[in-house]
Amino acid sequence: MNEPILNAQMLAKIGLDSSSRVLVVGLGATGLSVARFLSDKGIQLAVVDTRVKPPGLTELREFLPDVAVFLGGFDKLAFDRATHLIVSPGVSLETPMIRQAMLSGTPVFGDLDLFVCMAEAPIIGITGSNGKSTVTTLLGLMAEEDQRKVKVGGNLGIPMMDLLDEEADLYVLELSSFQLERSELLRADAATVLNISPDHMDRYTDLNAYADAKKRIFKGDGLMVLNADDPMVESMAEPNRRCVRFSVKENAQAEYRLNEDGWLSRGDQPILPSSEVRIKGRHNIANALAAVALGDAVGLTDAAMIKAMREFSGLDHRMQWVADTDGISYINDSKATNVGACVAALEGVSDPVVLIAGGDGKGADFSELVGAVTGKVRAVVLMGRDAPLLEQVLGPVVKTVRVDNMAQAVATARTLAHSGDIVLLAPACASLDQYKDYQERGRMFAEAVRGMLK
Repeated sequence: MNEPILNAQMLAKIGLDSSSRVLVVGLGATGLSVARFLSDKGIQLAVVDTRVKPPGLTELREFLPDVAVFLGGFDKLAFDRATHLIVSPGVSLETPMIRQAMLSGTPVFGDLDLFVCMAEAPIIGITGSNGKSTVTTLLGLMAEEDQRKVKVGGNLGIPMMDLLDEEADLYVLELSSFQLERSELLRADAATVLNISPDHMDRYTDLNAYADAKKRIFKGDGLMVLNADDPMVESMAEPNRRCVRFSVKENAQAEYRLNEDGWLSRGDQPILPSSEVRIKGRHNIANALAAVALGDAVGLTDAAMIKAMREFSGLDHRMQWVADTDGISYINDSKATNVGACVAALEGVSDPVVLIAGGDGKGADFSELVGAVTGKVRAVVLMGRDAPLLEQVLGPVVKTVRVDNMAQAVATARTLAHSGDIVLLAPACASLDQYKDYQERGRMFAEAVRGMLK
């Protein structure tokens, strides 16, 4: 095995050396990236996963054939032999064997702390229930326009350990609550919590516990970028800490705001008319303001940020236009995997709307949707595991129709919509009850819509 090539910071903060035995808990893209990194540094490792054929298994066996892999459950012997656990975001820290390891004093952390120890360039951290992928991508494009050597990833796209680059001068990371809850070392140069709405309630005891995990992005003394329009985010402000705020509300007391003339503004300085921001919807104006605030924190030029805002058309499955036919517009927001994202999607489009929703609600309270659909949504087409719960909540205020699959949903929505309406896929639920992921769900929606045009 190669001699370990660890910097002093890693040795001091995580305690890894040539005698360490690291158990990587959970494979997938994150676990694979961690395993490759540890192997490159000469650290002994093994991998454990409850799945028989987890994603990344073929690649692991191809590139690291000598690494021990325990599949189909959590092997007690593997946990007993480990001096450290690196737990992938998809694995709950409340899993009994992990909890037992923590109680026995075994260091348990995630890839974020491993990354922080190795990264030498400034880090910008972005989290929130909704919009974090959009802000992360937009900020990365702003930095590229400013000729920065920026690396973008984390929860979005490239796993963190694969981002490490000695020549990078900026890291822009999307961070999930799962990544943040197992981090002690993150000290971002600037960070934001974009918003808080119920999500992952199957993993957290309540909304406050979820928000507390998100708030960990603000550890340290870096700039806090806060959403002044979200009370839970605003409450995260710390005294004697550098804070700036963004808002899309009229007469807001925020450094970054939408002024009375409809311009994105920095204080009294207009930056760009909101009509020239290519991504649409009021929530995306808020996302753009957050990106500008973070860009200012690392000295990006206005010219670079304005160019990116004018050119960035958004991410797939996030308020993505699919087609217009018979006077009806079809929009794919399959990434709206929670209630807050669905509400934001509805607020970002004109009415009337025929909404397609449903899937795995992850224990969320759907009552917030009542106000969002009342008076704006003509009908709701429901599918998936939690369609009955959604129907129970929404049935008293709007017409609801239950269907079995996406093809039926699109066909039904077409019959319910009138010329001038929008058919919006914004499920308010995760997709795993029927689909591989939200991308597959969005593709099925787009295919069904385009099938009507043939």
